[in-house]
Amino acid sequence: MIKAAVTGAAGRMGRSVVAAAAQSQDIKITAAFEHPDSNVVGVDAGELAAVGHIGVPVSTTVSDGDFEVLIDFSYPDATLGYLDYCRQARKCMVIGTTGFDSTQRQRIADAASDMAVVLAPNMSVGVNLCFRLLDIAARTLGDSVDIEVIEAHHRHKKDAPSGTAIRMGEVLASALGRDLQQCAVYGREGITGERPREQIGFLTLRAGEIVGDHTVLFADDSERVEISHRAQSRMTFANGALRAARWLRNRDKGLFDMQDVLDLR
Repeated sequence: MIKAAVTGAAGRMGRSVVAAAAQSQDIKITAAFEHPDSNVVGVDAGELAAVGHIGVPVSTTVSDGDFEVLIDFSYPDATLGYLDYCRQARKCMVIGTTGFDSTQRQRIADAASDMAVVLAPNMSVGVNLCFRLLDIAARTLGDSVDIEVIEAHHRHKKDAPSGTAIRMGEVLASALGRDLQQCAVYGREGITGERPREQIGFLTLRAGEIVGDHTVLFADDSERVEISHRAQSRMTFANGALRAARWLRNRDKGLFDMQDVLDLR
């Protein structure tokens, strides 16, 4: 049995992870954390997730937790705090938090020299399959098409474009030999002139309670190819995170992503 802890226990993803673990035969939630100002500190994590009492009160102190792997869907600064503890304690981490800058990503990479980390902007098996399909499509279609990335999420999401959309852009740029920082365009307004072929465009939508929609559009003058993924429930991300936790159990150190977990390289 794998002992797992979850951060952001009162959040959408935290509750989904607890619910997914309750259906699992080999992963048990043994610790749950929230920020010190949360009004759910002391509340049972299972009750928060609507799966019944599991005997795990929400805590603010990660060092008090008894766990092997920490599943983190929080925010960048909090993630780095959890990372420092797990590095010192030699515990594994599954990180689904998005919005890291380059310096923060480097801190995660540095920590992975001492611990095992799965860092992925999206834990969904379907989305990670899409990453592989996007690589194939970009290499096949090459520079003959215009490429646009369209994503939609709930109104509460704090970063834009989504981490998944950015990762899609990175996959596309790498396949085409482009630098995403140089060719990405994030929205358009006014008289923009003719669209250069080498651009990779991003369109971000935020509305209601959309779980997560992503579409990549490849278009030339005579045809259009679209690769899309639509998440119907956050449980797809939670189950993917549990799959990553299982995979990490046999790794001592290193920085991995869901492509590694799913053997899609």
